Amino acid sequence: MGDSHPLYGCDAATLLAVLARNGPPSARALPTVAAALASGLLRAPCSLAEAGWVAWARHKHGPVPAPLFILGHWRSGTTHLYNVLSRDPRFGIIDPIAVGLPWDMLGLGRLLRPLLERALPERRYIDNVAVTPESPQEDEIALANMSPLSFYHGLYFPRHFEENLRRGLYFDGCTEAEVAAWRRRFLYFLEKVSLSQGGRQILLKNPVYSARVSMMRAIWPDARFIHIHRDPRAVFVSTVGFYQTLLGKLALQPHDHIDVERAVLDHYPRVMQALIDDTADLPPGQFVEVAFEEFEKDPMAEVERIYRTLDLPGYEEARPRFDAYLTAVRSYAKNRHRLSEEGRARVDREWAPFVARWGDRAAMP
Repeated sequence: MGDSHPLYGCDAATLLAVLARNGPPSARALPTVAAALASGLLRAPCSLAEAGWVAWARHKHGPVPAPLFILGHWRSGTTHLYNVLSRDPRFGIIDPIAVGLPWDMLGLGRLLRPLLERALPERRYIDNVAVTPESPQEDEIALANMSPLSFYHGLYFPRHFEENLRRGLYFDGCTEAEVAAWRRRFLYFLEKVSLSQGGRQILLKNPVYSARVSMMRAIWPDARFIHIHRDPRAVFVSTVGFYQTLLGKLALQPHDHIDVERAVLDHYPRVMQALIDDTADLPPGQFVEVAFEEFEKDPMAEVERIYRTLDLPGYEEARPRFDAYLTAVRSYAKNRHRLSEEGRARVDREWAPFVARWGDRAAMP
């Protein structure tokens, strides 16, 4: 295994629960799991003290305001859109320290920040996007360090890959108590992020929430959502690469048995149909859709349309920051994935409604 693993930020109880459900790691991964367990135990007093401080701060600051959600399947352009919108200083973000040390971001995380920042990878595992201490992150790895319910546990412990995906994406087979516990941890995490970000509205990007819009709306009836979609054929080949890369980097058990293409083909329709169903009755002021192809072609026009549709303030003030970021990443080289004719035929057949809805017309036969 590598020198570090996301589970190093896990609490001991969550890690033990995940191990009990998924079985032991492979022999070569034992030192990684032992180090993660030791980290959780050593940090426990700091985590407990931080929880006490957050409980006190909750009464002073009140509940977390509704985040602005960026939805979309993995590899649909959510990260690019997140990186652009995060340049608006009105928004709070999930930073790398919050992801790596969700239990300890306000205390130990701040104390160790210089050391942790030096340990950050230069680029994300799955693409060429740079990682800096200010890079906005999605929160799923953080939540996997706080709860047994995350699809990332399928990547860490792929012996039960499919079961972890279904539990972590849709809560399949979970009890009401398990779902309620996940929700408490989720809100606790966002409380801490809000405190660390000065109470600013949180900009939240996590493809998992594409299958969970109804829950987010139940928590925040006034929440606003941006859905970025991309030609499903491009999404398919890139998502297969996403899973293969992360399994190779993060798996603590053998994963040769997993048919990654089959998993992607099965889960995309369920995630995207849930998003369609759960957003169908949202008014324009709460929901806007963006085609990745249009966003890539003219990002400023699409950002302006997002702000106008959702009635978000501050576009003109933030525009120079958007421009500066887009200029800085103009030379960014995307990973290139080739889709075979057989793969294209499978996607066109199994995802036909979504290809018809979001497919790149120029690329269609």
